[in-house]
Amino acid sequence: MEFRDGSASNEHQELHKSAIEGAHHLSVSSLRISPKSSRSPNSPRSPRSPSSPSVPKSPRSPIIPKSPRSPSVPKSPSSPRVHCKGSPLKNDRHSHSLIDGRPKKGGSGGKGTWGGLLDIDDNYFIDPNDPNYDSSEECEHSDARKSTEEFEEYKKKATIIVEEYFATDDVASTSNELRELGKPGYSYYFVKKLVSIAMDRHDKEKEMAAALLSALYADVINPSQVYKGFSKLVKSADDLIVDIPDTVDVLALFIARAVVDDILPPAFLTKELVSSPEDSKGVEVLKRADKGYLSAPLHADFIERRWGGSKNKTVEDVKARINNLLIEYVVSGDKKEACRCINDLKVPFFHHEIVKRALIMTMERRQAEGRLLDLLKEAAEEGLINSSQISKGFGRMIDTVEDLSLDIPNAKAILQSLISKAASEGWLSASSLKSLSLEPEKQALDVSEARIFKMKAQSIIQEYFLSADISEVFSCLESENKTCSAELNAIFVKKLITLAMDRKNREKEMASVLLSSLCFPADDVVNGFVMLIESADDTALDNPVVVEDLAMFLARAEVDEVLAPQHLEEIGSQSLGPESIGSKVLQMARSLLKARLSGERILRCWGGGGSSRPGWAVEDVKDKIGKLLEEFESGGDIREACRCIKELGMPFFHHEVVKKALVTTMEKKNERLWGLLEECFGSGLITMNQMSKGFGRVAESLDDLALDVPDANKQFTHYVERAKIAGWLDSSFCLSR
Repeated sequence: MEFRDGSASNEHQELHKSAIEGAHHLSVSSLRISPKSSRSPNSPRSPRSPSSPSVPKSPRSPIIPKSPRSPSVPKSPSSPRVHCKGSPLKNDRHSHSLIDGRPKKGGSGGKGTWGGLLDIDDNYFIDPNDPNYDSSEECEHSDARKSTEEFEEYKKKATIIVEEYFATDDVASTSNELRELGKPGYSYYFVKKLVSIAMDRHDKEKEMAAALLSALYADVINPSQVYKGFSKLVKSADDLIVDIPDTVDVLALFIARAVVDDILPPAFLTKELVSSPEDSKGVEVLKRADKGYLSAPLHADFIERRWGGSKNKTVEDVKARINNLLIEYVVSGDKKEACRCINDLKVPFFHHEIVKRALIMTMERRQAEGRLLDLLKEAAEEGLINSSQISKGFGRMIDTVEDLSLDIPNAKAILQSLISKAASEGWLSASSLKSLSLEPEKQALDVSEARIFKMKAQSIIQEYFLSADISEVFSCLESENKTCSAELNAIFVKKLITLAMDRKNREKEMASVLLSSLCFPADDVVNGFVMLIESADDTALDNPVVVEDLAMFLARAEVDEVLAPQHLEEIGSQSLGPESIGSKVLQMARSLLKARLSGERILRCWGGGGSSRPGWAVEDVKDKIGKLLEEFESGGDIREACRCIKELGMPFFHHEVVKKALVTTMEKKNERLWGLLEECFGSGLITMNQMSKGFGRVAESLDDLALDVPDANKQFTHYVERAKIAGWLDSSFCLSR
């Protein structure tokens, strides 16, 4: 750079000159000065110096010392190094080390650099003397590290406890060890570890694991932790199957057993099914538990005996022994003998059954009330029956008192008096029980709480209309209605349909799809429609076509099997006068449902599919069903066929699948399509109602079918009997045409 024009000041010229000299000095120093030498930069290196190489160098070639941090790399004879004369800045300055000292792609971390701005090494610590010291930062790091260490320690100890339990089969000792371990917030891991280890062992260990969970439930492990533990198991099914090939069947049986033992709610299956990816093994587990075990006749007894029982006892055997010992005690009055018999049962996790049976016997035999309550009090005070089992027994009675009232009219009043006596004597915590009266529960919904929920429900529904994300609606409802309140469910149904009626067909279709996906109890949906019909007169002021819209929503709910036909009659019985708008809604809904091909028309009224896509024409659907059955019969995959049936999006029309499959089977005498029907029914894709409709359609067309298949009547009778045995058809299904 030159200053010929004199535009730069003398001061600037001096600074520029100093910078150039400094650069020259540094460059020469880096090339000529050895870090081990104490010589002047201007003095030549001595060839006798210990650090000098033994090979003599050319006087014209400067000697460049090796960096102490760079490994020695032999020079290639084919590429000799060339040094140029003149300024050292012209010399080759590239490193000849194999280690790249440049910064990495992220701009930090290279050799000789300071690293990234936020990088810390393993020796990082917070210095209290640092001017930027923040005590909250240290607390956060400390808490996170401590929490991780605690969880790792818990995992190790939990694994040891599980292994010891399988070795000793000592429920009491395991319970004490887990209680001493503490950390109830990590109990879900114990549940997961116990079941996952048992899954890879024999039936004995599986039964021991199921018995231990029942024993620890609510007493040592909180119910929410049991729920979370099984949820974790479902999500990890894809990993478990790598080591345990029969994971789907074994885990499904564990879940079914937990439902039978009342440590998992039946709703667990539905909620987990919604939140699990469709192609995951967890979905297969849940479907196997539901369809393969819990839907079978006498499933409870089969599930309890599946692994042989921990002591080769069935549930019915234990119940019979409990009943006998209580009867003997009522006759003899010997509390010590009764307590000994209870102890000999060796089923501490099933003591709630003793409480329940004793309470039922007290209601049936009023004169035995004193003795039976004394026995329960003695067992509670001696620790023979723990407080959790006492509460669980009373809780089960509260749940069944309505059914019991059919045989014992004043059962509710008697149970209330028994609860009061037990609580006053100190062996029952009445605060842990649900209220007996149903009316206070309905009135317990505060007006402000309902108003807040309505606002949140409106926000959830509006977001759903924009995103069409049903799973997000599930999670929001679960967080806002944690108690699954029937009143709040009904409010949500009313709000959903009210908002949809003010919008276009797309939103109306989406509302119907959501309603059929929510799996609300039918009574809650009925109450929602009752509220809608009661307010129909007011709604008509803003929506002139409220009658047509409400009637269509009501008919659609029946077509989607959200409501049964008898629910329509129930709604009608609660409607207003014959001239009210509510009555007109019901009349129109009945007319829509009675029309020919009503199901197809009702489903297509808003476009179908929950989107802007128009619904299928009936003939198109029949054509698609025929093609997919033909493709499957010629060697197609059964899962692909089921997927195609599901993607039709017309569950009310599945009877056509049954009809075409059955007719083809009879014509070609090929039972491959019968296997498809088995798979569809087993997976819940085709319901019993649709099966009955399909067989009924075939029965109506048997005369025409007999022209092509002479033995059509004989074959149809045979298949009907097989369908009844398989549970597809009700035993009342008849062949009359």
